[in-house]
Amino acid sequence: MKTFDIDWVRSQFPALAMKVNSYPAAFFDGPGGTQVPQRVIDAMGAYLATSNANTHGAFSTSQHTDEVIAAAHEAMANMLGCDPDEIVFGSNMTTLTFALSRAVGRDLKPGDEIVVTRLDHDANVSPWMALEGRGCLIRFIDIRPVDCTLDMEEFREAVTPRTRVVAVGYASNAVGTINNIEELVRLAHGVGAMAYIDAVHYAPHGPVDVRSLDCDFLVCSPYKFFGPHSGALYGKREHLRRLRPYKVRPATESIPGRWETGTQNHEAMAGVIAAVEYLADLGRCHTPGAQGQRAALLAAYDAIRAYERGLLEQLVPALLEIPRLTFYGIKELSRFHERVPTVAVRIAGYSPRELAAYLGARGIATWDGNYYALNLSERLGVEQDGGMLRIGLVHYNTADEVERLVQALRELA
Repeated sequence: MKTFDIDWVRSQFPALAMKVNSYPAAFFDGPGGTQVPQRVIDAMGAYLATSNANTHGAFSTSQHTDEVIAAAHEAMANMLGCDPDEIVFGSNMTTLTFALSRAVGRDLKPGDEIVVTRLDHDANVSPWMALEGRGCLIRFIDIRPVDCTLDMEEFREAVTPRTRVVAVGYASNAVGTINNIEELVRLAHGVGAMAYIDAVHYAPHGPVDVRSLDCDFLVCSPYKFFGPHSGALYGKREHLRRLRPYKVRPATESIPGRWETGTQNHEAMAGVIAAVEYLADLGRCHTPGAQGQRAALLAAYDAIRAYERGLLEQLVPALLEIPRLTFYGIKELSRFHERVPTVAVRIAGYSPRELAAYLGARGIATWDGNYYALNLSERLGVEQDGGMLRIGLVHYNTADEVERLVQALRELA
């Protein structure tokens, strides 16, 4: 593999050429949604210009729309390591999770239990809490505040023969912790429960292989991995056929269509195809011998992880040297394989909003608040004080941008 070609990467993203208040724009807001390559913009525009129609018609634009939908399912199947009919598209991860939880709830009875965590985005908590109205019991798994990792002893105790669903995130969208999904799935299956994995925050940073994980469901959001605003869900074929979705009567009973309620966002699907192909092209740049889209995607993630690790090793030690800064999550370099390059901090004397505004005025985009990881923000005792400042690295960021960010925070502190 040759050296990571950051110049080629950045040339793909038109937004990276922006200026804000005469400063070059630096986007560390990726956890809320990444920038998109030009090819994604082009693909969405081309669909609307030449193929805009509904599905299954006897005319060319409708037929091309059917082709786009099929290609989008194939692209996401390559991304996640499954078959195209196991991919369900929707508006976003939250909407898909509510739809799935409602369907699962039809088969649950009072006393059944669902396990969730205090580390997760609320989109993998509230849809399951909604089933309390059916008499289900929701069990929360706590974290270890010292490093923002799950309390695995408590997890093992909480999963019992009464457990029906274990809902957990692949990586924390707030503090970057990567959970041991293989172990969590094994625990769920050991008692006959289904495992529902939120991979929204992991997907920009590492490869997903649902067959290897053996999870029952896994959901992600293309707009977090360089695509348009949409959501995608993997479900084991047996579950997508067995469970009963809420749908209109004329809708197909075949999968995945029985889960894709109403007319989908076809132009977004065109953008998803382009986003996945961008990642595959990145893999081909660094591993020219990669054969097939799936192999190219795996090569891309090898390159991305190595490059992002270097940026993280630059960022974290520099942040830890800033006076009055509190760092949340794993900070030891020897444990960086247990996290993605998303960090959360506070600086005494400033609210997270004030920090984000100071950086924003200098062209540096970061997020403040709880980022919908409400249980975590409350558990860490920062919710009432504005949450945390979140800095999210992705592979189009540079060492110079990291230095700009750190220097701005040093000046403020």
